[in-house]
Amino acid sequence: MKPVLLVMAALLMVGCKSTKPMYYYGGYQTTVYHYFKNDETTVDQQINALEIIIEKAANSGLPVAPGVHAHLGMLYFEQGDGVNGAAHFDAEKQLFPESAIYINFLLANQKAAK
Repeated sequence: MKPVLLVMAALLMVGCKSTKPMYYYGGYQTTVYHYFKNDETTVDQQINALEIIIEKAANSGLPVAPGVHAHLGMLYFEQGDGVNGAAHFDAEKQLFPESAIYINFLLANQKAAK
């Protein structure tokens, strides 16, 4: 009876292994939450948080999560920094080509707003 329990315990332990994440998120969800909550977190603080996430992603060996560059670009545009905003929008399109249509839409809206 004991060998059966050992085999079952071993199988259970093998099934509990977690998979390595595909992307580095860091505190991205928290930053987005603060943006939409519109609390005391300033745009500069949000930009700084996202820049740190991008830096930590580079050091982690994982690619930065989808949406990080797009959100950072949006924040730069919100601050009036179109150069950095466009650069991060382009980075998002390069990392995630499937986002190109949406990012191009956002860029067109930024140009129309000027």
